Amino acid sequence: MTEERVSYMKAVASADIAGVLTGLDWALAGTPPLGLDHAGSDIDIVCAAFDAEAFSARLWRAFGDFEDFSVRQWAGGSRAVIAEFRHAGWPFEIFGEPLRLSEQAGWRHFEVERRLLALGGEALRARILAAREAGLKTEPAFAAVLGLEGNAYRAMLDIAGFGDAQLRMLVEKALAS
Repeated sequence: MTEERVSYMKAVASADIAGVLTGLDWALAGTPPLGLDHAGSDIDIVCAAFDAEAFSARLWRAFGDFEDFSVRQWAGGSRAVIAEFRHAGWPFEIFGEPLRLSEQAGWRHFEVERRLLALGGEALRARILAAREAGLKTEPAFAAVLGLEGNAYRAMLDIAGFGDAQLRMLVEKALAS
């Protein structure tokens, strides 16, 4: 049975994400906080988790009985721990990586997307939403609208360090076309 979908903030609160992740550096990311979500969107939570075993155990204790719960760890690279489950009509993904939040690709993507939307306003938001509705994931939608070439995820990381003036130029060029 699928639960009725509530606002993403109510879903986060009723899952007690803040209580479960107390003591960790974590943040909401992804499309709901950006106002770019649609029916297929999930709630993304990124965490600085330096002890994978303890982090995984914490997630099992807190969410192990939630619908569709799973937890896995990447075999290579950062050895990130990823938990997924459904709650309050939303799929959740909690991503814990042994890096400071500010160094994580997912957080850096979110931050540059947030900044771009602040600079581009509703005109940019509408174009990104249209690209998402056409089937693109978030980073590829931003890259397509902004005219960024190559790997969309890499391209978004490449512009994450840009100042507002550089980002504004990208947005103005995109909105002029």
